[in-house]
Amino acid sequence: MPDEIRRSMLAGAGLYAASTLVERGNARTVDPSAGGLAPKADGWDANSPPELEFLFEARVQLHLPPMHISPTSEGQRVIFLVKGGTFEGPHLRGRVVPDAGADWVRIRPDGTGVLDVRFVLETHDKAMLYVHWQGRFWSSEENAEYALDLEKPDDPTGAWRYYFRAAPLFETGDPRYAWLNNIISVTKSRTGDGGPIHRVFAVK
Repeated sequence: MPDEIRRSMLAGAGLYAASTLVERGNARTVDPSAGGLAPKADGWDANSPPELEFLFEARVQLHLPPMHISPTSEGQRVIFLVKGGTFEGPHLRGRVVPDAGADWVRIRPDGTGVLDVRFVLETHDKAMLYVHWQGRFWSSEENAEYALDLEKPDDPTGAWRYYFRAAPLFETGDPRYAWLNNIISVTKSRTGDGGPIHRVFAVK
């Protein structure tokens, strides 16, 4: 197989440093089961809803209060800067890198928050993960004050009172976590304890 075609195929499969390693004859493909998310034939049903697998819970601390930008042509802007935090789960754990990200929220005229979140995670074994996601945040008028109170104690049982969901995408050059580059994930999030609490699930 020509090197150019081989390099393209390996890069598409999530190869770490593909172009350099192929030239050295040392190319290593990512083990698709490294994250426990390898496709399996057992129980496969093309018509069933996608399954979710829990990855981790991130407890993000924010600098409060946020910055408010007066209404623009696209709506009101609210910017939350990331102060730090931690994340932990069966597949990865570590810390939210301090002052390395933010949530740029656009408030639409109907009151819905359009989320644009970017921050950096550092795993316990020193891998750096860039995370970027889009999402939505909204509640009824009577629940808005509760939903937006980031400093209230964590209250998982009360999180039904608002909608807080997002779809994170990961980027990393660390071969141990390269499987994250190739998955779609979703969050079931809530507010409290100084910021958002995100439970992150891989779509299998």
